[in-house]
Amino acid sequence: MFYKRQNDGYKQALEGISQKTLVYGKETLLTEFKLSEGSLLPKHNHPHEQTGYLVSGRILLSIGDEEFEAEPGDSWCIPANAEHGALILEDSVAVEIFSPVRADYLPETKSR
Repeated sequence: MFYKRQNDGYKQALEGISQKTLVYGKETLLTEFKLSEGSLLPKHNHPHEQTGYLVSGRILLSIGDEEFEAEPGDSWCIPANAEHGALILEDSVAVEIFSPVRADYLPETKSR
């Protein structure tokens, strides 16, 4: 599967947090997040391992009892079922890989 960059197709997940699945396979899924300054991703967990990379901006990420101020070029890995959340300190863009594939993040149409 290939993906050619497009500026549309983002879904609002929460206030100030938009996401778009870019590509996915049998075991992994790649999603881009646009995050607005001041937004909060409440603490939550899910059965997917989540590996991320901050492209731009700045976020305060919490995983379990640890906090990490991520800046462009920083990355993280969140184990399956670990409680995590984030405070968006600046307008940011992050990309994250989920494994196994998150069915709730699959595009409505699979043709590209």
